[in-house]
Amino acid sequence: MITFEAVRKEFGDGTVAVEHLDLQLPAGQITVFVGPSGCGKTTSLRMINRMVEPTSGRVLLDGRDVAAQDPAELRRGIGYVIQHAGLFPHRTVADNIATVPRLSGRSRREARAAAGALLERVGLDAALADRYPAQLSGGQQQRVGVARALAADPPVMLMDEPFSAVDPVVREQLQREFLRLQAELGKTIALVTHDIDEAVVLGDRIAVFRQGGHLAQFGTPQELLERPADDFVRGFVGRDRGFRGLSFTGAGDLPVRPVAERVRGAALVLDAAGRPTGWETADGTAPTAGTFTAADSLRTVADLALLSPVGVAVRVDAAGRADGLVAHHDLVDHLDARRARAAGERV
Repeated sequence: MITFEAVRKEFGDGTVAVEHLDLQLPAGQITVFVGPSGCGKTTSLRMINRMVEPTSGRVLLDGRDVAAQDPAELRRGIGYVIQHAGLFPHRTVADNIATVPRLSGRSRREARAAAGALLERVGLDAALADRYPAQLSGGQQQRVGVARALAADPPVMLMDEPFSAVDPVVREQLQREFLRLQAELGKTIALVTHDIDEAVVLGDRIAVFRQGGHLAQFGTPQELLERPADDFVRGFVGRDRGFRGLSFTGAGDLPVRPVAERVRGAALVLDAAGRPTGWETADGTAPTAGTFTAADSLRTVADLALLSPVGVAVRVDAAGRADGLVAHHDLVDHLDARRARAAGERV
């Protein structure tokens, strides 16, 4: 667990980067620091491993004040991932990953063997071990950066905009890979981003910072989207927070229409196994735009209904067979009913 107790950071020129920060990052979870440029999120992150020293207050790691620990020893027990990976260009991939294990006293052979295993864990071919960073793509470099941070098996990882330097497709892949790793490893992670969408995707908890280094709100992604604390948070989260909030509501209880029913003048076309192949309309055939299952979110259903040429999302079972239809107005009716039930429960 990482704890900030009344932490303040003022630089020599009088700039206050962080002002009276009280915050507790839960063990084994991802806490995302998000906010506009210059709001103190990176400064707060770097105070955890003493790359920046607080002017006042304390930062505790599992109850111990980090200021009482040797900085080099402290940092060897904390993984650190930065934008552009920060790899040593003159060292091979394996030697980059082996840096901290070697500093901790492991033999070169042991460290390189561990590097090969870590490459596979982050989704890279072990054959890349002898290449240099310049021979890798941006996404591959970022994966190597994550592998290097994991090399000493640290309980805590700090990540400073780790996926911002790659294109959107690679970024989404890296985010999925990162969440898969976290599900396996259960690290305590503090991650900085300026992107609220990334914060919502990755964070178990989100700390929203405002200018002047003040903490504006701390909570789960769903809490921020549904109950922003003030106008600043409301504006930062964005006007489409209602749509994004659908990501946290499952489609399991969403009513569906029979597959054989014509909706908006269109009929669903199925193959011999009952899997959807498209829509038959008065103007010919059209694609379905994709399908969803009962385990998906309402955001997925809404997206499919909006993309569908006939305004209808198709639900399928585990075998891919169509078992229900949802028109976009069905989804709106369902959401209205949920709001009415919630309002009744509050009375």
